[in-house]
Amino acid sequence: MTEARYGIGIDTGGTYTDGALINLADQTVVATAKSATTHFDLSHGIALCLRDLFINSEIKPADIDLVAVSTTLATNAVVESKGDRVGLIVAGYARPLDLPVVSTLFVEGGHTLQGDEERPLDLDAVVRAVSELKGNVESYVVCSAMSIKNPAHEQVMAKAVSMIDPLPVFMSHEVSSRVGVADRAATAVLNARLRPVMESFLLGMQDALVTLGIARRVMIIRGDATAMDIVDTHRQAASTVASGPAATAWFGLSFAPAPDAVIIDIGGTTTDITMIKDGKPTLTEDGSLIGKWQTHVDAVKMSTVGAGGDSHALVDRYNKLQVGPDRVLPLSMAAATSPADWLGAGLKSRLVTIAPDLTEEQAKHDPILEFLFKSGPQTPEMLKEEFGMGESLLASHIRELVKGQLAFETGFTPTDALHVLAEIELGDVGSALAGATVLGAELGLSPEAFAREVLDQLSRKIEVAVLDHILAIETGKTLSAFYPDYRNNDVIAMDFRVKLPFVGIGAVSKYILPQVAERLGTTVVFPDHYEVGNALGAILMASTS
Repeated sequence: MTEARYGIGIDTGGTYTDGALINLADQTVVATAKSATTHFDLSHGIALCLRDLFINSEIKPADIDLVAVSTTLATNAVVESKGDRVGLIVAGYARPLDLPVVSTLFVEGGHTLQGDEERPLDLDAVVRAVSELKGNVESYVVCSAMSIKNPAHEQVMAKAVSMIDPLPVFMSHEVSSRVGVADRAATAVLNARLRPVMESFLLGMQDALVTLGIARRVMIIRGDATAMDIVDTHRQAASTVASGPAATAWFGLSFAPAPDAVIIDIGGTTTDITMIKDGKPTLTEDGSLIGKWQTHVDAVKMSTVGAGGDSHALVDRYNKLQVGPDRVLPLSMAAATSPADWLGAGLKSRLVTIAPDLTEEQAKHDPILEFLFKSGPQTPEMLKEEFGMGESLLASHIRELVKGQLAFETGFTPTDALHVLAEIELGDVGSALAGATVLGAELGLSPEAFAREVLDQLSRKIEVAVLDHILAIETGKTLSAFYPDYRNNDVIAMDFRVKLPFVGIGAVSKYILPQVAERLGTTVVFPDHYEVGNALGAILMASTS
């Protein structure tokens, strides 16, 4: 009798790391697990999830033949504007490029459609460009006109850059073979920008697997619903931007009640939306839109909105409730001081805490970190008074500290709202209730009414995102661009009915999607193991590739 062999799917999201262990022979689920994503050390959260899978199943690491990984870390990094500071040098193309870079510098050079040199590369200008960017960037992208026909100018620029400033250099012809300088540059820039996110993830995954003695094949899910060897990840980071949605789509393929359906994954940081039609994922035809940038990355057609279980719910200075797109640690999950002691509107809406593994010596390199180390957690309001900084500068500084995992922020979230309404009991209900009491009072609402408002705003953001996604596929246009805030207009009332069923993924989804489905006149199903749907989708996809 042949010994049973097993596979593991791991989905590392911005908030949680999910796992699913299956029997590869019949694809039955043997065990599932969920742990917090530990951004300061990704291997720790991954190892905890893997450990729980083995504990829950009694399967041994030596029995694992395949590990498949999906992740929304790249997606979240784009949404939250995280990643390397990138310098872009372009040869033979001088039109403005709106890209997430420190600076774009143009030089003479480039090739014709046939690959012949159109103008000699101005190497002196390249040297000046690097000298200007040096010290202000963490990686470089070089892009030359028609480098897909002749990459010589990109290769020379990359060599020159590395000789002057030995930082990672990405060449556009290596990430795309399609015509279009602007889109190819965007693809390369996003690969460069996401490099540290994916390198950290790769090292964390490898450390966790080695520690547990798993040395079998490890694949990562690409956005186009194919799998690649995980060692290629750090150079092709942008191809994983839709990794989570690709696994989402595959889970939907496996468990949707109809060949056409909308698959909605509500995570801690974002909500990802994909569709299946005729039993297949819908794929982009000319590359995907990542953030606001058109790229040459092939991927499932997906939409991502900065709205999830851990989205920051705050009352702004104008006494308006906002939910997302920033993610914070929920009050119910934080070992912080009582929210009644610090929480409020505006700059009092979040608490900044130094990372738990940061030493006093490390904190001395930044005045805010040093102050946090000595004085304990502080709100931005407290930090503003202490340092006399402007709000924009302070917000940017805190964002950089959080991006570097040197600090984290705590605030009220939809997860806390669910605690207030007794829907879940995963953490400290008292802290969630205290937060809802304080913020509700700002709006003249009871804690319960405030919690319902938070969940309602989250569901309506997801509703608009779902409609936008469907309309974009069907018409090429979106509702939010044509008619923003359509449900609150005093003159025209609009209602929509979606004819496709929803498939929900993510632990929070069962508390949010029924209301969205009801308003849109459709139904929603939550298949077995929907809480770890992406992890299960990842291993199901990889095992059939």
